Amino acid sequence: MRICVLGTGYVGLVAGACFSDSGNHVVCADIDQQKISKLEQGEIPIYEPGLEELVIRNRKAKRLSFTSDLPTAISKSQVIFVAVGTPTTETGGLDLKYVLAATKTIREHIKSNTVVVLKSTVPVGTADKVREVLKGVPHQVEVVSNPEFLKEGTAVNDFFKPERVVVGAQSEWAKQVLADLYAPYVRSGNPIFFMDNRSAELSKYAANSFLAMKISFINEMANLCERVGGNIQDVRRVLVTDSRIGSKFLYPGCGYGGSCFPKDVQGLIHLGQEYGLSLDLFKAVHAINEKQKLILLQKIKKHLGSVLDGKTVAVWGLSFKPETDDMREAPSVSLISELIKMGCTVRAYDPVANSEAKHYFQDKVTLVEQAYDAIRGADVLAVLTEWNEFRTPDFELIKRELKSSVIFDGRNLYNRQSLESQGIKHYCIGQPDPI
Repeated sequence: MRICVLGTGYVGLVAGACFSDSGNHVVCADIDQQKISKLEQGEIPIYEPGLEELVIRNRKAKRLSFTSDLPTAISKSQVIFVAVGTPTTETGGLDLKYVLAATKTIREHIKSNTVVVLKSTVPVGTADKVREVLKGVPHQVEVVSNPEFLKEGTAVNDFFKPERVVVGAQSEWAKQVLADLYAPYVRSGNPIFFMDNRSAELSKYAANSFLAMKISFINEMANLCERVGGNIQDVRRVLVTDSRIGSKFLYPGCGYGGSCFPKDVQGLIHLGQEYGLSLDLFKAVHAINEKQKLILLQKIKKHLGSVLDGKTVAVWGLSFKPETDDMREAPSVSLISELIKMGCTVRAYDPVANSEAKHYFQDKVTLVEQAYDAIRGADVLAVLTEWNEFRTPDFELIKRELKSSVIFDGRNLYNRQSLESQGIKHYCIGQPDPI
């Protein structure tokens, strides 16, 4: 098929590259000429394992191209994916200005029967608004809701082997187009769910908010364990053997972040308000997570004292999770911002997110190129992201370089008994703090 993807951000770039790899001719279009120029030079604006190789391969095969000429890209395409940004408003809703602007551009330049696919995360009812904008076009135009369920760090594999594909559409023609398009990716039997647009739009919020709820649940249980003298790891072992609960997204830590969970939980809360519902469960999920992002700050203050001015904290891990450079809503941003306010010097390291961190902290944080450079002369170490290289570090070196031989383990990577036997004090999530 001839496909146009409007928007070359995370979702658009992954979708475009993956669709081209199954034989489609895809043009990724964006109004940002600078971004397009970098893509044409082979510069990928995001870190996502496997994506760069995918882009290079399909550009070489001339199945994937990039352009800022939206009118031409739109006019030559059978299927147009809208994957532009939907930033969160001050009230927690999503701003549709980019989606609607893209829709108006589509209206002006389509030359034949076209399926318009909403890939961006959008509020319930967006497909109806897009149909209104496209009304009166002298061609058959169908609007499909096709939310993405990609996990940053495994997005390419998730696209090629989706657990499910959700398609909200009104006509059999549109359903068949999407069924044909996704056929190569569901050969193993994973389902394509066809439904109305509003149910499809809501499914994305439901899935992400439920997963966010599991994380906030286990973090609240972890905090309770600390108070009463329990061990969350033992409690978790009981929970995950219950087939109704399962193990995924049930790890205690210093909070969730990224572009999806925070945005979708707040989006669901905003949707409830629009319809006169106070979705108290999801308000609690959000509040718990915001509090959890600063859980290590409380532990650091307990150990070093409430006055942190002049102290140096080493931080390992800045992205909200491994295998991505995404720092949106990351616990590191909340913790480091508070440490800076309290007069701390922060030296930080992340395998891929250092460049992104410069946008958040400018020159207020010292970013180093090697993990052990961060700890030299620091008072304590805080581990915020579970990158593989942090799982079995040189503890003897850590003990030697840190002033007080203390690790604040925000992802429960380490065994307390093992660290204590090496003379390292270990603060973690879900166990009483060491004496």
